[in-house]
Amino acid sequence: MINKGDARETKMYVVVAIFIIIVIVFAVVFSNNEFTSAYVPDDSLGYEWNEDLVKRDGGSQFFGLEKFGSLTYKIDGNYPAYLMVITIKTLVLMSENELRDKTMELIGQAFEDGITVDEDTEISGERVLKNEHNTMYVIYDGNDTSENPPEKIKIIGEIWNCRLSGTSVICIGVAQITDNSHNNSEINAIHWEKIVKDKLGTFGTGGFQGTDGLLYTVICH
Repeated sequence: MINKGDARETKMYVVVAIFIIIVIVFAVVFSNNEFTSAYVPDDSLGYEWNEDLVKRDGGSQFFGLEKFGSLTYKIDGNYPAYLMVITIKTLVLMSENELRDKTMELIGQAFEDGITVDEDTEISGERVLKNEHNTMYVIYDGNDTSENPPEKIKIIGEIWNCRLSGTSVICIGVAQITDNSHNNSEINAIHWEKIVKDKLGTFGTGGFQGTDGLLYTVICH
């Protein structure tokens, strides 16, 4: 005779086994789905900006149910700048709040790299990219204290969900706009303009208006 305790244990094992089977099935199906990291097209990069291959990253977790890829573009010189494009694929698209929290976490990590962010300068809003995605962005002023003397910088975080590819995209751009190391405190935002410019001139006309901005032309599907 099977007592009640044994019956409960049997039911528990059955439930666990069914759960494991479901997870494996989802993992197999989802891992076979095509995943391509969002990227900046070469014609937008031009001859000055290049991908930093050393910082290219990617992988999966939870039996392949979650995948991610990260590409970093940079330009060196007296006014260095970089743009990180992160692509995340989960079983369910990340919510706006989750994307926003992740973006702030990434910006916060910049403190560890000698970057201070002036939170009082925050500017946030929405815009439409060339790929027709509606995005949310946040912009800050800051300082790169790893340099001596410190240099002024601009920071942008921009996020959106791409339902066509089933991915969430987070972009973090940082550009140095002073060159105090050469006794030149004059603001030079040419690389910052390249990162944020768009067709409508969302952040200003002149250098901020164009169709070859790095963020504006990101391809995600």
